[in-house]
Amino acid sequence: MEKSPDAFRTISEVADDLDLPQHVLRFWETRFPQIKPMKRGGGRRYYRPEDVDLLKGIRHLLYDHGYTIKGVQKLLKTNGNKFVAAIASGDMATMEAIMAANSDKHVEPKVAAADDDQIVGRPKVKPSGRFFGFGGSDDTPEVSIGKSSVGKEDRALLQEALFDLLECKRLLDQVR
Repeated sequence: MEKSPDAFRTISEVADDLDLPQHVLRFWETRFPQIKPMKRGGGRRYYRPEDVDLLKGIRHLLYDHGYTIKGVQKLLKTNGNKFVAAIASGDMATMEAIMAANSDKHVEPKVAAADDDQIVGRPKVKPSGRFFGFGGSDDTPEVSIGKSSVGKEDRALLQEALFDLLECKRLLDQVR
């Protein structure tokens, strides 16, 4: 019998769903205070649907995008649980709403900052150099992101590309 989407899940159900060993989920609870399963008598864990969504987002960032634990912690701190869950599910409406809310507060959502501990194995552009028009020019207003600067027009293009990629990922996931 299939459970309702709103039903709580045991650690074994979540581990099977995410294709992870149970001990990894227990370890992540120690590293991400945002993961708070309900515990019943005897310490048995029950994960809410939002906990499962957050775990899917964390797994997606760690395993599919090469983030480190510290990088995902910073992303969660900067953008919140819903943003991380939306990245994994490809929920564009939620991501756009969070980005709009962050821009109203003059806070830039950071998917990948220039910090050394955020992404492993990906080349980084030196802030002083120019790369695809990034690095700024005298007539382009700058928006600061992490240790580098990106012009507003380039930022808009990058956001559009991110949304397109996430939509492609969502479509590919539906096919699988």
